[in-house]
Amino acid sequence: MTPDAINRLVAQLAKLPGIGEKTAQRLAFHILRSPPEYARGLASALTEVVEKVKLCGRCFSLHDGPEGTYCGFCNDPRRDDKIVCVVEGIADELAIERTREFKGRYHVLHGVLSPLEGVGPEQLRIRDLILRLQDTPIEEVIVATNPDVEGEATALYLTRLLKPIGVKVSRLAQGIPMGGDLEYADQATLARALASRRDL
Repeated sequence: MTPDAINRLVAQLAKLPGIGEKTAQRLAFHILRSPPEYARGLASALTEVVEKVKLCGRCFSLHDGPEGTYCGFCNDPRRDDKIVCVVEGIADELAIERTREFKGRYHVLHGVLSPLEGVGPEQLRIRDLILRLQDTPIEEVIVATNPDVEGEATALYLTRLLKPIGVKVSRLAQGIPMGGDLEYADQATLARALASRRDL
């Protein structure tokens, strides 16, 4: 018996990842209870994102500059052009950036290899990475895909593709998290930690 406008809003919100129907209802009613300016601001922000945000022509991150321009990461002259960190998505890029440890450039794949879902190399920004390596003298590519089946398959594929070019390919170290206890770590994590050990 709820109005159609609310039903449509709930249906759209429920399409967001990680949002079920009940959460979508709570969000819809929150928007309805808020001042009208909040809903207008939300609608305006959504429209602006769709109309203004685009992919960077070099690293395929996001930016809102004029067409044909590059993102802030690519335009920053303080960053090291010789190191490129390859990530699955924008969220991974931002997570690495929050560490304030990486000073190189990025390349966003926008996914990982997943044959079961029909995602092959053609659906990712792998060809663009190869072209970039041919145009720019890059010394190291850090593969920072997730340590799951698809991420590992993508890392292996990229390694086999990039090694013959003569560029150094490295992988993020994996293992025991800071503050973790060895007794609670699973076998795969412990094995990876042993394999990724380093000198002190």
